[in-house]
Formats: sequence, structure tokens, C-alpha cells
Amino acid sequence: MDGAFLIFILFVFLIWVFWRSDKNTHPPKLREDEPLEPLQLERRRAAAYVPTTPAAPRQQVLDGPAYVIDGDSIVIKKVEIRLFGVDAPEFNHPFGKKAKWALVALCKGHKIRAEIVAQDTHGRTVAKCFLPDGRDLSAEMVKQGLAIDWAKYSGGVYRSMEVPDARKKMWLADARQKGRMHVWKQFEARQKSAGKA
Repeated sequence: MDGAFLIFILFVFLIWVFWRSDKNTHPPKLREDEPLEPLQLERRRAAAYVPTTPAAPRQQVLDGPAYVIDGDSIVIKKVEIRLFGVDAPEFNHPFGKKAKWALVALCKGHKIRAEIVAQDTHGRTVAKCFLPDGRDLSAEMVKQGLAIDWAKYSGGVYRSMEVPDARKKMWLADARQKGRMHVWKQFEARQKSAGKA
């Protein structure tokens, strides 16, 4: 009797595990008839490729084609990845679109290798990402003047690669690194008021 009960419990447990693993595997569908602003559309498209509940990385290395979210975020195999050690402008910030398209150009047609190093406070996987020829995506974005070193996380390894006016161009990213989030709030408020006018 005890053996049959243990088999029953094991069977119920396996069904529960299978049900839980299948629960959030289907990405949300985009409604094409819904009018969205460019930033909302990018976030909505990114959501279609990213699981709704972030999980701790199980693998140490991911590789495959990359879907680019913005200048420092990509998705590989449905895992949102933040490029290690750099900060690029947000899509709606100055140079944000240019940063995204530069990263698209770097990744297009390539299998990207992501060596996972951590998980950030937003639940994104942080990884050192490499092109097939070994070039570091973080370094390439910094060299193009479309990302800046984030010494708090990189230890300053990309600082010497920054172009001379990078921090001036990406003043919002620089402000974030220095903890001056009021600068961001003021910028967002100006954008909202300009959009209403």
C-alpha cells in the first residue's frame, strides 16, 4: 500500500511540475490594430520575445541570433540580456535610436555568444556578449560612441575606449550612473508636455 501511495504522490508531483513549466511559455500576442507610440511599440515587441516572469539563469552560456531591444539589451532564446558593464541611452533619449540600430547592425545575421555573469535588479540576465569573430559587443558599442562604461559594474574596463564627447552626448546615462535621477524625471516631464502640445 505504501509503494502505491508513493507512486501516486510522484505522479501528482510530475504533473504539477509539467503544468508549472508550461504556464508562461507562450509569448503575448501583438495587436496590430492598436495605435502605439514608437517606444511603446518597441517595448510591446520586446515583450513578445521575453518570458513574463524572469527566472534565474540556468545556463552559463547562451548562443544564437539576437533580437535587439535597445543599445544595451538583447534577447537570445527568449532570455532578455543586458550587456555587461556599459550603459547606452534609452530608446526615447537622445541617441537612443541610433544606439539601437548600431547594435542591430552588429548583431544582424550573426550567432551571438552570451557568457552569463549575473542578474540585475530588473530581473534581466547580465552577460558578456561576443560576435563570432570574438569581438565584445559592449566594447564595440563604446568604441562607436553609443554607450559609456559603467565602472560600478565593469570595474572600468571600457572607460579607455570611450570617445571624447561620449558622456556629453549621453548625459542622461551619465546622470543615471551618478545617481541624479531627478535629471531623468525632468527630461521625461519635458517630453510628455511636448507630446501634449
